[in-house]
Amino acid sequence: MGEKATSNNELLPHLFRLEYAKMTAVLCRHFGLQHIEIAEDIASETFLKATEVWGINGIPENPTAWLYMVAKNKTKDYLKRLTIFETQVKGAIEVSEFQAEQDFDFTQQTITDSQLAMIFAVCNPTNSTETQICLALQILCGFSVEEIADAFLSKKETIKKRLLRARTNLRNDNFQIKLLEKAALQSRHDAVLRTLYLLFNEGYSSRSNNHLIRKDLCSEAIRLALILIENPLTNTTKANALLALMCFQSSRLDARANDVGETILYEQQDKNLWSKELIEKGNYYLVNACSGNEISKYHLEAGIAYWHTTPTDNNKWGHILHLYNQLILMEYSPITALNRTFAFAKVYGNEQAIKEAEKLNLSEINYYYALLGYLYADIDVDKAIAHYNSAINLTKSISEKKTLTKEMERLQSKG
Repeated sequence: MGEKATSNNELLPHLFRLEYAKMTAVLCRHFGLQHIEIAEDIASETFLKATEVWGINGIPENPTAWLYMVAKNKTKDYLKRLTIFETQVKGAIEVSEFQAEQDFDFTQQTITDSQLAMIFAVCNPTNSTETQICLALQILCGFSVEEIADAFLSKKETIKKRLLRARTNLRNDNFQIKLLEKAALQSRHDAVLRTLYLLFNEGYSSRSNNHLIRKDLCSEAIRLALILIENPLTNTTKANALLALMCFQSSRLDARANDVGETILYEQQDKNLWSKELIEKGNYYLVNACSGNEISKYHLEAGIAYWHTTPTDNNKWGHILHLYNQLILMEYSPITALNRTFAFAKVYGNEQAIKEAEKLNLSEINYYYALLGYLYADIDVDKAIAHYNSAINLTKSISEKKTLTKEMERLQSKG
């Protein structure tokens, strides 16, 4: 019994993260977005049933197929309860429409199409970008409110309120998820890419100290981007560029932090920990992204990430700076400006880069002081320490505080 419980405890959370969102998407395809709670209830009951049955009988030979069979049976049972149907659904959906859908199945094509439709449904422009990300994490990725709060360093109540408003907009939206219509997908394509981009960044540059949450966010963003690539209606050069960027960045995830949660700076990373497989995939999608004439911010950022994974090229920082110069003209952001200054230092030296950095005067951002601390380290140790101290006071990330403190202490020991 103990062994069964242990294996269940390991497998079920894994399957929940993988299959719950797929199951919900397929059920929403049949019930409609206005009844998303019904779909979620059936999916939740399916996993509750698995907890009970597997705990007694052990894990079935094909656990995923078992889950979908139970979900299908529970859906049929629900549709047979005419009294519940009369009170909760009738009026919103015609009886004949429901009856026509009773013989649906969880085929791979249905799952894929349903997930794609749900991605576009969730990325509703009427919601704020941050709200879209929260909704994507809950509905598309199966994250709990607690996990979302952890990712955003927010209170659970704040996330609950945000999700409540977003779900109301989702139910009231007229977006159709039964059929994938090209015009509807195109109208939201940019919003979807931006949401997935920011979802990935929440993991890659997460302020959360939970390393598992960070990696899960990146993995989920890649999984959702792959769904776009696999459908000819959404397999655009911009989507390929975004996926290439995600692959390149993810290839260095294991090298970016040590066992005690400290961030490892790029120059100090163990390159043997970089994933060659993800770098190769990044190369593949970047080639696909360059098949047309369009150049987006995702193309430029993917190019920058590509050069970061090629440590042997002596002129790589020149290429990176050139791409940053283009990116900053296309879409300025303070972080882009600071990253460009780091590349500028690699090409023209720290003294020239300090002048570039001080022109930015981004005194509200901890990365500004962290960069100045780095640039001053070999020029004026006292100034470097003062800047690192300012960065420590501004950051909310525990891992960043550890890294900056370690660097400041290293400089103090030199003095």
